Amino acid sequence: MSHSIKDPPVGSRASSGTLSRIVDVDALRAVALLLILIVNIAFFASGYPFQLVPDPAYDSWGDQAVLWLVELLFTMKAYLLFSFLFGYSFTLQLDSAARRGVDVVPRFRRRLVGLFVLGILHAVLLFQGDILTAYALLGLVLLAMRGVRVRTALRVAVLLTGGIGFLLALAATGGTQLVTDPSTALAAGQRSTEALQGGFGSVISEHVRQLPAMLGTLLVQGPLALSAFLFGYAAGRRRLLTDIAGNRQLLRRVQQLGYPIGLAGAVIFAAGGGTANLTGLTAGVLTAPLLAAAYAATLLQFFQTGRGRRVAAVLAPAGRMSLSNYLGQSLLCVLVFTGVGLGLAGAVAPPVVVLIAVAIYCLQLAGSAAWMARFRYGPLEWLLRAWTEQRWPRLRAVDPA
Repeated sequence: MSHSIKDPPVGSRASSGTLSRIVDVDALRAVALLLILIVNIAFFASGYPFQLVPDPAYDSWGDQAVLWLVELLFTMKAYLLFSFLFGYSFTLQLDSAARRGVDVVPRFRRRLVGLFVLGILHAVLLFQGDILTAYALLGLVLLAMRGVRVRTALRVAVLLTGGIGFLLALAATGGTQLVTDPSTALAAGQRSTEALQGGFGSVISEHVRQLPAMLGTLLVQGPLALSAFLFGYAAGRRRLLTDIAGNRQLLRRVQQLGYPIGLAGAVIFAAGGGTANLTGLTAGVLTAPLLAAAYAATLLQFFQTGRGRRVAAVLAPAGRMSLSNYLGQSLLCVLVFTGVGLGLAGAVAPPVVVLIAVAIYCLQLAGSAAWMARFRYGPLEWLLRAWTEQRWPRLRAVDPA
């Protein structure tokens, strides 16, 4: 793929396609939000997933089939798609800063500080599986690499993915077990579920107690997210998402490579126990980026059709306020599953949990459309932009008469 890649200077790509918000990118980000919600909602619905064991109350074939399909199709792919778009959006910010003659470094650093603070609040108050803190820290690496050539970015991305896969394979070969005592893990899962069923103090205490384990998870997720950042950076430098028709052949090659290899690895990942098994995890790490890329390529081409343009128009408002929706998902899940709200943790079967995720997402689609019809930014996007620019940007899309 890299033999024909040129590195146009940042700021030389100021076309109307890049200056205006790209509907396809917003729609793709909205799809990533749905996939993330389908994966993350299991951690609100029960305390067992954090212990890497299934809830023993739901072991029917239907329950297991739903869990298996989520592992197969979405786990480890959703956040990679979202991370890819983070890296892509970074190139748009570089272009914007270059056009206006503004130094991107202090602005982007302030943005990362804002993301980090939001991430800490998110992890403690709503969801200990937060990814924003990792994005904020890894964003510093992305900022430091803002001048690298596309080939270099791609090579580093591949090396990161391959390196993590190699280390996991070594650990699997050495007989390392992520769940050393299933009975202890099941007991811990029951305690976590009971904590989620408690009030606000109980929920926060459980979140804080689980943070060290989540830091361990980020040792794998972090490098993979950075790899996806760099793939997104390369796509942005190449204007891949602003010229879908011109890159159709490349997108088809991504599909032809990504689906067979990505799905084969996903089968090994899901059948091997998902993130609870190092052999399956190794297969997932090495192939999930290919499957996520195939998803993106398929969606981008679909959005060029008549029906796809209509679907993209419905999805795009949610993608435009993805930060608000990401945190909003966690808030709604807390209200549904923990004792702060309905207290349904441990009481809902996996198929119903997925249906709840779809219902929450549909609610967000409607809410996002109504909000973006009146305002220029999502509420948290507006606050983050105000902090980044050190001024209060205009919020209303149209000033009242």
